[in-house]
Amino acid sequence: MSVSPEALKASDTPPVAASPVVQALWHTAHGEWDAAHVLVQDDKSAEAAWVHAHLHRVEGDLRNAAYWYNRAGKPVNEASLDAEWTALVQALA
Repeated sequence: MSVSPEALKASDTPPVAASPVVQALWHTAHGEWDAAHVLVQDDKSAEAAWVHAHLHRVEGDLRNAAYWYNRAGKPVNEASLDAEWTALVQALA
């Protein structure tokens, strides 16, 4: 399933056919941090770890975010949260 960042933000409900990682990004865009975290916290994939890192940046826990970036094999992101979210959707959706 491919969805644009704009479409994901505009949707009233998470995309049912999307992966849990993309659903987590929908919840993130709609201010539902806990729901997003539940979807990625036990997923061992690099993609989930990348979203998990972003979520900890959102909450301001940069030390925990750095751990999850490492698990994802990604450098710590220093772009704005919006720019990183958009990059995540473009890469994973």
